[in-house]
Amino acid sequence: MASNKAEYYKEVSLRLNRILDSVGLAEDIRWKRINMWIQSDEVISLHYNCTAHFFGSQPEATTTPGLNSDIDHVICLNTIAVQNIQNWAPRRINVLVVSDESTPPGYVKLQGICCDQPLPVTNVSNGMYLLDRFGRSVLSHNYSFLSYEADAYHGPAATRYLPGLVQDKVLAVKLYVWPDQASNWLTRKRRYNWPSRETIGLIQEMGALLVPVGHKLSQEQHLEWRVSFSYGEKLLMWLFNSIQYKCYILLKMINKCFIKPVVGDDVLSSYHLKTCMFYLIENTPEAIWQQDNLLLLIDMCLRLLCIWIECKYCPNYFIPEENMFQCKIYGDIPGQLHNILRNLLRHEGRYLVYITCDNVGEKLVMACQTHLTELELQSENVANVFIISVMHLIVLMIQFAELYVRKYLYFESQIIRRIFVFQNPRREVSTIFWKFLCSYNGSKLASESLSEEIPDQRALDMAQELLLWGSSSDVASGKLKLAAFYIAQSNLQITEDVLNEIHKNYSYRIFDKNKKTHKYILESILSENLSTTQLISRYVAFPVHYHPSEISCIPKALIPEMFRFIGSDEVDSGENYVPDIVSIDPKLYLYFLEFLCYHWQNNILHKKVALGNMIYFIRHEEPSFEDTALNLLAYCLMQEGNFVKAYNILCKSMKLECQHNAAKLQISAIIKIALNVIHGGQ
Repeated sequence: MASNKAEYYKEVSLRLNRILDSVGLAEDIRWKRINMWIQSDEVISLHYNCTAHFFGSQPEATTTPGLNSDIDHVICLNTIAVQNIQNWAPRRINVLVVSDESTPPGYVKLQGICCDQPLPVTNVSNGMYLLDRFGRSVLSHNYSFLSYEADAYHGPAATRYLPGLVQDKVLAVKLYVWPDQASNWLTRKRRYNWPSRETIGLIQEMGALLVPVGHKLSQEQHLEWRVSFSYGEKLLMWLFNSIQYKCYILLKMINKCFIKPVVGDDVLSSYHLKTCMFYLIENTPEAIWQQDNLLLLIDMCLRLLCIWIECKYCPNYFIPEENMFQCKIYGDIPGQLHNILRNLLRHEGRYLVYITCDNVGEKLVMACQTHLTELELQSENVANVFIISVMHLIVLMIQFAELYVRKYLYFESQIIRRIFVFQNPRREVSTIFWKFLCSYNGSKLASESLSEEIPDQRALDMAQELLLWGSSSDVASGKLKLAAFYIAQSNLQITEDVLNEIHKNYSYRIFDKNKKTHKYILESILSENLSTTQLISRYVAFPVHYHPSEISCIPKALIPEMFRFIGSDEVDSGENYVPDIVSIDPKLYLYFLEFLCYHWQNNILHKKVALGNMIYFIRHEEPSFEDTALNLLAYCLMQEGNFVKAYNILCKSMKLECQHNAAKLQISAIIKIALNVIHGGQ
């Protein structure tokens, strides 16, 4: 009988393992997802002047479309947290990590230290510090208040509801040394050497985060900061082998399908399940974590949770003195949880057929009707599980490209230095932005030369080299800047060749701003094993951004877009006025440059095709920069002598943006032309 049960557990485990591969949990897909999030970290590291990272199930790749997990975006304050006042840093905001008999395990207070000497802060008048019960000036949660745009606020988190993703943005203080409260974790005996000494040393070097969350039962909740080991936890999750990884995700599916509907969403969290996994892996031999033991391992996790629920005590993995069930497990909840888990264990895995997440239960029913050697499962969910990781990285890069031109080019030396810091063969994101920087510098150098009465040919040759090198940054933006450079010098044949190359590579499969990622792109990344650099160069088109320093290297029709703030309050008040950047949808700009090229070549047929493409794009593809798109279309119509239609389009543009719109200048030009015609007729 025992032999039959063992065979049953083995058979179900192997089938379940194949099913989880089919819904996107295979090892190669897992690491592609993780790599995308590592590179997302690179992008936000270029965004901010402080440490910033993504945490949670998405960066850990421990979620599926059915689980629909959110993501934590942590931005570290420019504050130095020390555990010894002698380690303070002069001319910086310093805080001393302190605790007392009333501070719960896993929580600390942050006492202020003067910027000019290692002494406690005494001035609490600015609201940054408040006095605790011992008269110490400690950092309050007000210091971490988020002014970021948010759809909702949950405690210290500013929540944004993005397409297919919920993002919580939290400010934290980085503790660069290992917390004293967790010192025992470093040295406690581990029978099975997990994690290894090398991993423990690496986690110790990572330090911890101090998050503005106080203990719910504390009288000084607003002054306490929770010690978070997000860095170490993410590393440990990445070290999970394939079965440990799948076991954890199955626990999350069980929680969502069987536990949360009964006791609610806030009782048993993914963090409790993660802690359960950490303790179980640390206390079991590595040999047990095999494919044919998956169902047995799930049972072991559920039994450990049962023990904790009976004791009403879930020990934090790094600080076991912290009970993570406190304020969670009370009243009738322990009995309800215990009954659910015991009922699941009695059914010996048969409950798995009722898991609705990603149709795992339905697939298991089908798999049980087929011999294991004949089991074939379609992997249609693979692209779906991968899409969030890809989209998030691409959207971040597109947003940063605009922010880079709008903000950082005023501090060019700083951003170049930061890109150099991140530039190495393993950091593809930096390579892409380095090419982006070359395009900008090439266009800027060309603009400086072309603005002179006699252009410097050596400077133009150097500008061309930079633009050529930067043209491979993505599908279109770098090449479009190169085409504009040739147009500025009236090299129409070379311009046509560049535009034809862009047109050849620009298909419906391109990921553009505000457009959904095509499934074809995801399948190509997965099947061809594309790197991020290859992904961007083949399938992503950044919007084209022009800085005022590039003004002599852009078509004349775009110059008014830099001065669309004329007539605004800033100008009327006499304040110093700086022209704004110009941003254009890449496909629209491609058609516009084609129109200009064919217009000057007097190629009537191709010119009409380009104009028709502009009209179709504006009507059907929802431009991200619609007022600029309409203004460029109106300019083309004016070149064709169709002033009435151009005027109507400019009026439509004004409805989109009334105050800051270059359409004003074009409308003025049309009125001037009309007046000249009237006076000429008289």
